[in-house]
Amino acid sequence: MARIDWREIGVGLVVPAVVILLWHTAAHLQWVNAQVLPSPGAVVAKWVEYLLPLQPYDAAAGSKLAWMFSGELVQDSLGSLYRVVVGFAVGAGLALPIGLAMGASKHAYAWLNPLVQLLRPIPPIAYIPLSILWFGLGNPPAIFLIALGAFFPVLMNTVAGVRHVDGIYLRAARNLGASGLTMFMRVILPAAVPYILSGVRIGIGTAFIVVIVAEMIAVQNGLGFRITEAREYFWSDKIIAGMLTIGVIGLAIDIAVNKLNNHLLRWHRGLEN
Repeated sequence: MARIDWREIGVGLVVPAVVILLWHTAAHLQWVNAQVLPSPGAVVAKWVEYLLPLQPYDAAAGSKLAWMFSGELVQDSLGSLYRVVVGFAVGAGLALPIGLAMGASKHAYAWLNPLVQLLRPIPPIAYIPLSILWFGLGNPPAIFLIALGAFFPVLMNTVAGVRHVDGIYLRAARNLGASGLTMFMRVILPAAVPYILSGVRIGIGTAFIVVIVAEMIAVQNGLGFRITEAREYFWSDKIIAGMLTIGVIGLAIDIAVNKLNNHLLRWHRGLEN
């Protein structure tokens, strides 16, 4: 079991603490308008208000657990996470088999690579007008945009992983009489896993960026929608509270994916169980 490096965590907290101190000083000395940059205390107070349920508990309305999770922040976070999970699953689910085929087959690569290279530079945001025309408003256009954002990082890393398998492994497998399917399943695919997992990590990060943009335009809930709503009413404290929530959730997702990668790649890095 890996030990927690508290010294490393402490060092990592120094810069955020300095930023918060400077932010508090600027707000306290009124170097900036409080409407433009509220104090850290005001942001925390708004974050707590954003987190808590809007209505007092009523036993007749439902269970206490449901009431505890009825706050705007919880509902918006769950809505954003749902879109990220579904969109990423769609994008990665399509990218993996296509990437494996392109990496393993010269013919598939020759047929598909020109189209991939044409579409890859187009940012998902550019598809917003078309996604609204095709799917209307709500979850479908957001999931479509997220799937696009996740598709290409997973695809390109999968192709690179399959095409960069060390030739020594391939020659050794051929000398041992491995068939084509065995070669792919027992040699090529495991060797490509580090690349694939890197693509997954990048794809999830991209998906989380795209979901915020999509919610600002095509969805009526979620963290992106709530930030846009706060902007219209000039609630700077709520805007920053929403932004910090996005950062915390994104950091948690990245840490979880990184730990999963480290666990799955223990064999690759020569680590003992």
